[in-house]
Amino acid sequence: MKKLFIKCFMAFNKFLIRISGGRMGTQMRTQRVFILHTIGRKTGQSRAVPISYFSDGDSFFIVGSNWGQPKNASWYFNLKDNPHAMLEVSGEKISVLAREAEGDEYARLWQIAIEKNPPYEEYKKNAGRHIPIMVFERVS
Repeated sequence: MKKLFIKCFMAFNKFLIRISGGRMGTQMRTQRVFILHTIGRKTGQSRAVPISYFSDGDSFFIVGSNWGQPKNASWYFNLKDNPHAMLEVSGEKISVLAREAEGDEYARLWQIAIEKNPPYEEYKKNAGRHIPIMVFERVS
C-alpha cells in the first residue's frame, strides 16, 4: 500500500510541477523538488521522477533514500549506468553529469541533508543499507 501511495504521489507531483511551469509542487516543507530525467538502463527509454534536492555551491545533490525502502530506486541504477542527466529546476532545464559522493564529501552532504530533512536518519535505519548521495554538476 505504501509503494502505491508513493507512486501515485510522485506522479501527481510531477504533473503539478509540469502544468505550473515549476511554480507549484517544487517546495515540500524544508525541501525543494526538481524533476530528474534519466535514461532507463534496461529499457533505454527516458524516465522522469520528481525528487527532493539540495544545493551545494554550484552543484545539486539528492539522497537515495527511496523512502526508506530496502532497495535503491531505479533512478540510482540509471545514473550509475549513464551519468548524463537533465534536471528541471523551477522550469529551467539543466544538463548535468552525476557522480556518487564518497568519503568526507558524503559525510558533509549527509549532514546537510539530515539538517534539512531529519527523517533521512529513520529512512537509513529502516532501509538497512547504505543510502547513496548523487551529486550533479552542470555541463555545457
